[in-house]
Amino acid sequence: MIFTETGISGAYCIDLELIKDNRGFFARMWCEKEFKEHGLNSNLVQCNLSYNISRGTLRGMHYQSAPYEEAKLVTCIAGSIYDVILDLRRDSPTFRQWKAFELSASNYRMLYIPEGVAHGFQTLQDDTCVFYQLSDFYHPEAAWGVRWDDPSFGMEWPITEKIMSKKDQAYDWWSE
Repeated sequence: MIFTETGISGAYCIDLELIKDNRGFFARMWCEKEFKEHGLNSNLVQCNLSYNISRGTLRGMHYQSAPYEEAKLVTCIAGSIYDVILDLRRDSPTFRQWKAFELSASNYRMLYIPEGVAHGFQTLQDDTCVFYQLSDFYHPEAAWGVRWDDPSFGMEWPITEKIMSKKDQAYDWWSE
């Protein structure tokens, strides 16, 4: 695995090192030892799958509050997404900054998102599946979000027409 810093403190793009032959390829997607060597939370306790029917589906910007903050390891296993992370950690040198990455079934890229960083994505294709590994269990009472279009952050999204849940549309504007 190749770990590349994203510009958001503690977040990494992880590219697979493909071992190819005439059958296809083999690649390691998880190694507790390598994650620990990079100072990443390697305690993965839950996996989730998000299937998205239509291009333009936007999910986010989600996070869990203390004491249930979670790190995420996200990969796209079918289709492609525009994946966005937003640093909400007040003590972080990248507080209030956001970055976006394309994850797809064909680029085999993963994104490690540390605790305290909000996450969202927009599908770039129909029939897109996103696979998450999480460092903490889901706690509904700690599940929060910020608006995808909050002018405080200036996040940009590639597809104008968005398909969203009412919950994601109803998040409040950011306030400190």
